[in-house]
Amino acid sequence: MSFKPLFSRALSLAPGRLHFAAHSHHLWPDVSFDAQQAAWDDAARHADRKWDLIFGEIVPEAQGHVARELGLPSSDSVVFAPNTHDLLVRLVSGLDRTPARILSTDGEFHSFRRQAQRWEEAGQAVVERVAVEPFADFADRFLAAARRGGHDLILVSQVFFRSGRVFDRLAELAALARPDGPWVVVDGYHGFMALPTDLSGLADRLFYVAGGYKYAMAGEGACFLHAPPGFCPRPVMTGWFAEFGDLEGPAGGVGYRADGGRFWGATFDVSALYRFNAVRRLLDDQGLTTAGIADHARGLQARFAQALGDGDCGPLSHAEALNPITDDAPRARFLALRHPQAAAWRAALLERGVVTDVRDDVIRFGFGLYQDDADVEALVSACAALD
Repeated sequence: MSFKPLFSRALSLAPGRLHFAAHSHHLWPDVSFDAQQAAWDDAARHADRKWDLIFGEIVPEAQGHVARELGLPSSDSVVFAPNTHDLLVRLVSGLDRTPARILSTDGEFHSFRRQAQRWEEAGQAVVERVAVEPFADFADRFLAAARRGGHDLILVSQVFFRSGRVFDRLAELAALARPDGPWVVVDGYHGFMALPTDLSGLADRLFYVAGGYKYAMAGEGACFLHAPPGFCPRPVMTGWFAEFGDLEGPAGGVGYRADGGRFWGATFDVSALYRFNAVRRLLDDQGLTTAGIADHARGLQARFAQALGDGDCGPLSHAEALNPITDDAPRARFLALRHPQAAAWRAALLERGVVTDVRDDVIRFGFGLYQDDADVEALVSACAALD
């Protein structure tokens, strides 16, 4: 079955393009166009009173979608922001110790990597980084470091953005979390709606941060944080939207909501949540689940991986597959290939109308609903034609 009609606008605007970067900038379904217009219409129709609609309907619907996707016991633990960086800064601001003692890895995305380095320069944090490679024993090494203790915050990716490798021992990590520290944070950006994720047994101990730019197909601006009750009750970096609701705090002091709303910022462009809600409704209408979409993507990945293994992809067949398809376990929605010529290959493919992306010496191919077997065959042919 082809799902391309759901993306007719995006595909028709670049008809000669083969877009294999669904893990980077996922193409938007047609319903997101109508949702963007609906956001404009509501702003014009309700003007100053649009926020009653936003916090009365739009935000609760989006919270519900996130909660159902992750198996959260309540949707009021979810708060939104334009990007994950904003949410991470608010969270870390609530740590009582300076310098904060942070455990993480050398494979985190730049939104955390850069900020953590700057905190270190400023004397505001001491960061211990566990090497992701070799990945075969990474989970054991990371959990051993976490169990040694002495950390105020522990942050790790669910799926590593560069390699597509999956950290699947969240329960063991969450078992270490305490309201007085450490706080455990999972960067789920490459996990949310990419592979089925059930936090129902961990939601009371684990922070989870992700967004809609990739597999949620909603574009920029729809990032969120799930915040477990009792953890970081009073972030220092706080916006005035956190003043709305039932507040707790010292008399005459700054009050905070007890739910995820304690992490609200200030005025933001809510159109991303309109898009996110529209996409989720579309998936429900089509009977498409994250597991089903992941199966579709896995089939396309497997066809491309087979061509690589058979030597049908020209020079790319000599690359090292960092996240090969070896079993039926949940996996990233992209294949990561390491080779010194990765950047040159990416540039050559782009000249042929094939969009991928590169991280250092790793070229990544992302798969999604708007691709089919014919697209993979065209990709294999394009790779085979490279020098």
